[in-house]
Amino acid sequence: MTPNRREFEKQCTFQKFCKSVLHNEACNAHEEIRRRRVREVTFSDLALYEERQLYTVDKYFQDEEAEPSYQMAGKEITPKLLLEAIRALPEERRKIVLLYYFEGLTDIEIAKQLNISRSTVQYRRTSSFGFQSRPPDSRTGRGRYERS
Repeated sequence: MTPNRREFEKQCTFQKFCKSVLHNEACNAHEEIRRRRVREVTFSDLALYEERQLYTVDKYFQDEEAEPSYQMAGKEITPKLLLEAIRALPEERRKIVLLYYFEGLTDIEIAKQLNISRSTVQYRRTSSFGFQSRPPDSRTGRGRYERS
């Protein structure tokens, strides 16, 4: 069975069209690559002022003498104040707070590690927030409602 002459011409025309489209796209891609190479500048070729425009430097910790502090609910929280508050907690609550917030363990993992129930861990952790209503007194080292 031989293909019809008209069908053969259609196939040839379509193939020619596809080849020309692919050829034009390849030419466009090569031209775009050439244009990018012309505009491209290596880092070693940049002037110092141009190089400095490419990055920023955080200035958070430049002053080593100043103690970092954070504002939370209108109060200034310093690492020293946070350390004093954690030290003022009873041993079992301190362990739970440190494991949860600083080690990133879950209540279940802490409960397994300390051999207590998960609800006890959750209760001790959440009740530790209200354990002291204000920072420790400078004279006694204890908060207003701190338990002995």
